[in-house]
Amino acid sequence: MREVEGSLRGLERAMTQQELVKAIAAETKGKGLSQSYLSQLESGARPHLTNTTRLLLAKFFKVHPGYLVEDPEDFQAELRTAEILEDKLDLWLVGGAERFGRRDPELCRALLAVSQHSDSRRCLLLLEAVLKTPALVERLGAALGLEGVAVETADASEKKKGGKKKGLKKHR
Repeated sequence: MREVEGSLRGLERAMTQQELVKAIAAETKGKGLSQSYLSQLESGARPHLTNTTRLLLAKFFKVHPGYLVEDPEDFQAELRTAEILEDKLDLWLVGGAERFGRRDPELCRALLAVSQHSDSRRCLLLLEAVLKTPALVERLGAALGLEGVAVETADASEKKKGGKKKGLKKHR
């Protein structure tokens, strides 16, 4: 990836580890990794990435975080339609997290949490079912300590479809 990134940046060679470390720090406002840590990762001396490092590198190289990990021993190369759709959904969620991350860190964390779940589609369908039951939204919000979170209720969603102004209800 250092070679590709070097080419994309017009270097006509692979970026050095030090160049990569500096570029990551510059583009992530100081968040980064050391050259020695990068060297350990590349050489295999440190076989596992931390989640933070994996997300940092994925964002820098503009790849899905799963691209940066090895396939498990029982990995099967052939993809099934459901797996492809799940991957596309996860990529969409990660993209949304990146888009909203600076302005809304809580939303960023929530989108990343859903994208990292083994069945993100099911998570979103569950969320839809919860939102269709306003009393459940209130009870869950109270039980989880989500004070003041704005959630569109099913009633507000129906009004919106009828052309009326979107209704948000603050749950406390």
